[in-house]
Amino acid sequence: LNYEHLKKRNKKSYFLINQVPFGEVKAVRSWLKITGAVGRPAEEHPKRRITGLDCTQSEVSGARFWGFFQELCGETHNFFRHCFVHNLCPLIFMSESGKNLTPPELPAAERDALLSCCDSALCQVVTALGVSMVIGVGKLAEQRARRALAEAGITVRVEGIMHPSPRNPLANKGWANIVRDKLDNLGVLSLLTS
Repeated sequence: LNYEHLKKRNKKSYFLINQVPFGEVKAVRSWLKITGAVGRPAEEHPKRRITGLDCTQSEVSGARFWGFFQELCGETHNFFRHCFVHNLCPLIFMSESGKNLTPPELPAAERDALLSCCDSALCQVVTALGVSMVIGVGKLAEQRARRALAEAGITVRVEGIMHPSPRNPLANKGWANIVRDKLDNLGVLSLLTS
């Protein structure tokens, strides 16, 4: 990824971070137009085999997130002209049963060490892109960004939007409308719809 190119291109950049990768394969293929082979780890979870872009399952958070921005922006360039999506923790953790474990569900010592590395990476990316606002997708992402950037002495506006996870009861009751209103209040909506 050429951050210098993005930095020059995006005079007014906004930066969305989240705690869970939005891996909705349908959106990745059809709207983001990403193609290619997806590698497999040496050891796969027996209940969660990697099928890459051939995956037929929908991921609710990703479908909501990318579907919202596709509807809002139309073309991908209208989104990426001002936004960059960064995963706070671009890893997935699973229980023996195959259930996703989010960072707050990990043992405290392991979680803290992991998120410390993630915070450092976030600060490096925010600095490299020269963004004017970080929008955390979910409370954890917003709080981590706020703390990490402040501790690193990086002055940037940090805001948040609701995470689209089906685990969040409010997200199941009109996530898109809530987020649209929030982005409008933040002054970002008009940049995405023009």
